[in-house]
Amino acid sequence: MPTPLLIAKAGTAELNLLPAMANRHGLIAGATGTGKTITLQTLAEAFSDIGVPVFVADVKGDLAGLSRAGGGNPKVETRLADLAIQDRQPAAAPVLFWDVFGVKGHPLRATISDMGPLLLARMLNLNDVQSGVLTAAFKIADDQGWLLLDLKDLKAMLQYVAEHGAKLADDYGKLSAASVGAIQRGLLQLEHEGGEHLFGEPALDFNDLLQTDGSRGVINILAAETLYQSPRVYATLLLWLLSELFENLPEAGDLDQPKLVFFFDEAHLLFNDAPAALLQKIEHVVRLIRSKGVGVYFVSQNPQDIPDVILGQLGNRIQHALRAFTPRDQKAVRAAAETFRANPGLDVATAIGELGVGEALVSLLDEQGTPLPVERALIKPPRSRIGPVSDAERRETLAASIIAGHYEKQIDRESAYEILKQRAGKAEASTVGGGFDWGEVLPGGGQSGSRRRGGQSVLEAAAKSAARSIGQELGRQIIRGVLGSLLGGRR
Repeated sequence: MPTPLLIAKAGTAELNLLPAMANRHGLIAGATGTGKTITLQTLAEAFSDIGVPVFVADVKGDLAGLSRAGGGNPKVETRLADLAIQDRQPAAAPVLFWDVFGVKGHPLRATISDMGPLLLARMLNLNDVQSGVLTAAFKIADDQGWLLLDLKDLKAMLQYVAEHGAKLADDYGKLSAASVGAIQRGLLQLEHEGGEHLFGEPALDFNDLLQTDGSRGVINILAAETLYQSPRVYATLLLWLLSELFENLPEAGDLDQPKLVFFFDEAHLLFNDAPAALLQKIEHVVRLIRSKGVGVYFVSQNPQDIPDVILGQLGNRIQHALRAFTPRDQKAVRAAAETFRANPGLDVATAIGELGVGEALVSLLDEQGTPLPVERALIKPPRSRIGPVSDAERRETLAASIIAGHYEKQIDRESAYEILKQRAGKAEASTVGGGFDWGEVLPGGGQSGSRRRGGQSVLEAAAKSAARSIGQELGRQIIRGVLGSLLGGRR
């Protein structure tokens, strides 16, 4: 049985997080500057120490310090003395850096098809009608076996829908040119925010998030300082990662410790203005992913940022200080206090406003999964460095990575863009020659596809390309995760 993880001390009493209860999820909350990042770093390091891989987004650059040994920090030394922790040696954690833009870490990519219409609609801030048109575009591509891998594939697909909407309407409903135009404008904005880096191949292999280095779990750090400037893209990407972990991992039941712990920093961005359908699927993933051995920890300023249906599933809670300057703030403090199991010797509502930096109200789960009474405690500092790393130190970590060079080599294989470009050229030539046949371009009509050199049709080539992407998976429906699919799950 793994050793309990010392997280904080209330006087001489140790507050330990039980590894077997770590996949019951958790919450780290508190105002800016109260110590949430240090608490997150302490937890990530503790999980790594017992062999549990971790994923965390670094929105300020401070968590990169996990890759270097600490030491020489007077505040840390004072806190260790306050906690009566002696003879503790500084140590770095095993780290993999990731970066959508490929600058501060290994490139992290998804394919358009993997992301799916629901999450893309969220990323593009589409309304219901526009989302329906985007879903139809995906369905047309699926029906034809046209892979959607990067932004140019999706843009080509939308252009195809715009030009042939009247012909496609019988099978897919009315495809408004205005809605297509709105989606195209959204894609331009996404491209401006770096979307061309996010989508493509090689896409992330989720096994790379589950690595260990000897007896310690690897901490995957997504450099998100730039990505965070596009809040909707940031939140949607993390949600996609979480949903894909849910889809990729097998059922595990009750384990002695998690397979992975996922920290969702700035969690309020996930729920801001999210449509009801998306919130239901988020709740579904959070509720069931514990059975896959994944613990999810939301990090936000206030517990009220998290919908009640999800907040009720977060058993391990660490609440840093909240400031009550307005009546609304005071109401939020009272609401936060009511989420804890009461401690007769502690006025929680008063304590929340009095907590110092690195001090928190802590309530963790016992062996039966029951929340323990809340305690006012000092958080244990990490053994790794508190604060950022230099560019040279980051490059050193990247060069020593076991996946160095793999994701850096981008692939651009045949997909919807190439197929539609070739068809457009053939259609133009056929029109000039007077022999153009709509059945060669539109789904459901004419021949099985225009013939290329060697007798292989375009659709045959697309089918082979799709087969390469999904291995032994059969059928024309391109597989997607629970939050990315047209049907709500994998086929």
